[in-house]
Amino acid sequence: MQQQWLLAGLSVALLLGTCSALYEDQIKKFDWRAVNVGALKQSRVDLNHFQPRILVSTAEGVVASLCVKTGELVWRQVLEQKPRGDIKLLQVSGFSDDSSDTAAAPMGSNLGFDMLTVQGHAPALVRGWNTNIGALEWEWSIMPLNTERAQEALWFYSKSVLYHVLPAWRSHLEVTAYFASSGHSTGSTSKVMASWITPESCTLSGTFYVCTDGKQLISLDLVSKSGQVIRTSLEAESKGKLQALAGLNGVVIVDGKLVSVNKEQSVCSGLQGSSFAVGSFNYRKILAYADLASGILKINAVYVDNCSPAAELEQSLPFPEHFGTPSLNNFDCKQKRNGDGKSCLFLFSTSSESIVAVQQGRIRWSREEALANVIDSQFVDLPLADTEGTLESEMKGKAGDIASAFLRRITTQAVQIRSLFLHVIGLGPPPTDTQRAGLVRDSFGLHKMLVILTRAGKIFGIDNISGKHHWQLYLPYVNGFANDEQMRLIVQRSAKHFPLQPLCTILGKDAVNGNGVLYRFNPITGKAAEGGLIQLDYKIKQLSLLGETEKDFVKGILLLDASNKVHVYPQHATPLADGMYLYTADVKTAELSGFFVKYAGGQLSSTHIWNARLGGHNSEQQIIGVAGKNPIEHVHSQGRVLGDRSVLYKYINPNLVAFVTQAPDATHKSVLNLYLVDVVSGSVVFTMTHRKVRAPLSIVHSENWLAYSYFNEKVRRTEITTIELYEGKSQANSSVWSSLQAPPMPLVERQSYILPTIVEALRETITERGITNKHVLIGTASGSIVEMPWHLLDPRRPIASTTQGREEGAIPYIPELPLPTESHINYNQTVARLRNIYTAPSGLESTCLVVATGLDLFVTRVAPSKTFDLLKEDFDYILISIVLVALTSGSLIVKHLASRKLLKQAWK
Repeated sequence: MQQQWLLAGLSVALLLGTCSALYEDQIKKFDWRAVNVGALKQSRVDLNHFQPRILVSTAEGVVASLCVKTGELVWRQVLEQKPRGDIKLLQVSGFSDDSSDTAAAPMGSNLGFDMLTVQGHAPALVRGWNTNIGALEWEWSIMPLNTERAQEALWFYSKSVLYHVLPAWRSHLEVTAYFASSGHSTGSTSKVMASWITPESCTLSGTFYVCTDGKQLISLDLVSKSGQVIRTSLEAESKGKLQALAGLNGVVIVDGKLVSVNKEQSVCSGLQGSSFAVGSFNYRKILAYADLASGILKINAVYVDNCSPAAELEQSLPFPEHFGTPSLNNFDCKQKRNGDGKSCLFLFSTSSESIVAVQQGRIRWSREEALANVIDSQFVDLPLADTEGTLESEMKGKAGDIASAFLRRITTQAVQIRSLFLHVIGLGPPPTDTQRAGLVRDSFGLHKMLVILTRAGKIFGIDNISGKHHWQLYLPYVNGFANDEQMRLIVQRSAKHFPLQPLCTILGKDAVNGNGVLYRFNPITGKAAEGGLIQLDYKIKQLSLLGETEKDFVKGILLLDASNKVHVYPQHATPLADGMYLYTADVKTAELSGFFVKYAGGQLSSTHIWNARLGGHNSEQQIIGVAGKNPIEHVHSQGRVLGDRSVLYKYINPNLVAFVTQAPDATHKSVLNLYLVDVVSGSVVFTMTHRKVRAPLSIVHSENWLAYSYFNEKVRRTEITTIELYEGKSQANSSVWSSLQAPPMPLVERQSYILPTIVEALRETITERGITNKHVLIGTASGSIVEMPWHLLDPRRPIASTTQGREEGAIPYIPELPLPTESHINYNQTVARLRNIYTAPSGLESTCLVVATGLDLFVTRVAPSKTFDLLKEDFDYILISIVLVALTSGSLIVKHLASRKLLKQAWK
């Protein structure tokens, strides 16, 4: 027995030795996470379940259950990425078009399901879920013979049978039936001839495959044995795409009206609405429809059996503009006799990718799922408080003599005392909206406004400390650029120029004519500023932010249009563009072009000065990655001290941009090329080739170094390669860099390392002055963010331990990079589908602000060199106060005793 207790004690001791955790009071103190599901695709509202819930599937390949009362996540399952995770069908037991149908399994069987999903196409995965806890209970798959055609496949469920519909356009339909729970085929595949089917004009409505053909609908009942073609006349030719109405078999929506191709299903043909949904109320089937007019959302409903209106469900409410256009996705009511309609919950999806729940004539809750697709982010300084603003104005006052400065200071302090007195007695001016919301700059610059731009065109102003959404904007007709470039968010003026307000600009493409669009707004309040939405009469090909400003401290935006003409906005900053350089890159042809901008005679002109083709001799290579340096970074040290006390100077070229191309190869499968190009002169500074490697590629470029990760197909692992550039032991010019008079080609140090995980994103830390050590933030496929010190990635790590290496502080080279648990800055707050990491400096030199985006959103701060400029949380103020008082008292006492001693000696 004693031996058993001894072994148990040793086991516990060993386990404790491997534990690594945060203190409980540190959890979520400096960070927060927003968990999202993505844009709504299909949903089922069930208020009559013993546990009321909302089951959803989204465009991001997520199935989840939402709380009916608050909209919070009950559980979430993130499926595989597209195309494998593309959800084709969501079927909930008891929610089939046939109300008598159920997916419940016989007693003692495990082949039933609460919820069934079909995803992907090659292979197609069919899964059964337990909706109470979100557990996967079973799955089966099928691999199609023709994977290209399988991408267009459709699925529907009827009477415990799952049907797979594979169209061959303008030829036929192939229909295969499977038992939903087991995956066994019920028979052979049937071919239905249908030469009229096209991908633009057809849809699946229940068991009916419906297509438009002029002023008629042509449909087929895919479960009918007759295979008869059904033709239904229309009043006019359809202008839009057909939409199926879930819940009514064979009913489609044509230009906002309902049309039934099923003889057994009648519809109320006189109804007109932008969106429809089917549910139940007072034990009768209800058809609800919604419209948005003049900012008012109107919801109406009729009984399906006799088309009489259900007055209890009619309601109208103001609908905020930032939600965009709503579409009724699903609804449900509590089942009770003679209900008053107050228990009905309507679920809407919007064009801004929000999920909105409406109940009793008001918005009960909403979810901002646009944050699942963030494309750009900026940290913006908050405005000063009134007292600090007054002091700032005084410091910026015109220089004068001492008397005038003293008079200014006395006047300012008198005004402050007066304001304080009026505030105490309740007669002071009311606080501004930003002050009421707590949006005031703190002493260390850690409290900022996080401005986020999403793919849907929605912009958010979020408090980076609390995560509160202070404002929202929606730009419905603004899209990303050509060449797979997303919209851009640019800070033209920060909040440091009191009393001027900060200014941000969003640049995109008009969805109608393709011309450029600018939207200027105040990032603190979210209100339009200095012109608001501006429509340009040309297409934007390239853009750049000017380095200098006018008296209003607004940095101009230099724009290059499709005809290679240059423009500056605002126009009064046009002279500042003289002498600027621009470059363009075509990702498909891997062709680079350089332009010189000149201002003369009040006009701007551009000159094409260089061209580079990186596509190879057969032009097969395509650009898969571009990385420039952060324009706000500061380089603190220009060299590196070697073991012999000499200095190796860094090759710090601010115009150096890294381009990565990839092309298929007959021998090596895939070849990846890296080019370091000076985009002012067009010279290629360095190039390197990797064979048998492929994407995913992540790249980060800073100071004189570069790091990029890729997948090595030869050994099937993720590797990261680091490069450092040096001028040598002599520096050509220590004050000014010129690409036109550049020093000789740099010395290049390079090394590769092995990472035990897939890399999704790389980003360097950045601080106010660049004094703090540089760390690389590595976003992994598992959702972790690892803080990797640069000395572990240093390409100058020696193979063996040498005296010179020890003098430099270089660690001996080991190919495997460790990922210790304590280096994960998001501990257990994993970020699903992590795509990008953004960093920004704070007011403290030691601290860097971080936001990681993906399906989720995670905001935190890191201190690469620890918080050397900030006292720790557990700093003992009482002890240091006692020590200071004791030292001060002791010095005074000793001084008094020393004076007495000197006096006595003088009298001797």
